[in-house]
Amino acid sequence: MFGGGAVLLSVREGAASFCPIRSFLDESQCQHWELRFCAITCCFSPLEATDRILQEIAAVGHRLETMDARISELTIASSSIRADIAGFRETVHNLDQRLTIMEEHVAVLPGQEAELRSLRAKVTDLEDRSSRDTIRLFGIPEHKEGSDVKTFLKNLLPELTGLEYSPPLEFQRAHRIGPLQRATPDKPRPIIVCFLRHEQARQTILAAKSQGSYSLEGQEIRVVADFSRPTNEKRKAFLPFVPNSGT
Repeated sequence: MFGGGAVLLSVREGAASFCPIRSFLDESQCQHWELRFCAITCCFSPLEATDRILQEIAAVGHRLETMDARISELTIASSSIRADIAGFRETVHNLDQRLTIMEEHVAVLPGQEAELRSLRAKVTDLEDRSSRDTIRLFGIPEHKEGSDVKTFLKNLLPELTGLEYSPPLEFQRAHRIGPLQRATPDKPRPIIVCFLRHEQARQTILAAKSQGSYSLEGQEIRVVADFSRPTNEKRKAFLPFVPNSGT
């Protein structure tokens, strides 16, 4: 124990001047190391005790430096995480704004859907009205009309319907519809006819409805009004319940 006080005083002075230990040790830890240093001075000679204590101090300092380096790494990682979180927050904010805009658009959709249905109904009505003077003939064999479809129909329609048209039939246009490649002997392309006079188109449709269908050289001929696709689909739904539904 002789000389231990002087050694401990020297060690204390050295520890007090060792910045890392002084920075990180609180009062209770300092007391712990003082007791440990005292134990060392009891077991070793003053010189050996001093060396041991300095080694302990150096080891603690090394551990503190390691901890400081790890803390620096954690600080950098924490900064990176904070930056990522800030980026995520910005992304979430942008998504929230976009979601708000989409919700506003969705809220408007019911009104737009009703408006769209109304516009479709108007377009269908306009298409049907513009086709009031138009009929379609199904079942006429390909090339039967020759090169002049209008002249062919002026002779054919009175023969099929039994009507005496006065004044004589006149057409705005008459031609087959659809690609020739799809035509077959059993399913020739239909002929679409636009009358010059609405009354003659109406008479032809009424005659076709009353007679159902016609026959030309053993081939069944059907005469139907030219409606828009939506109207045709509605009419087809009622065909099983309508007599003479062929027209």
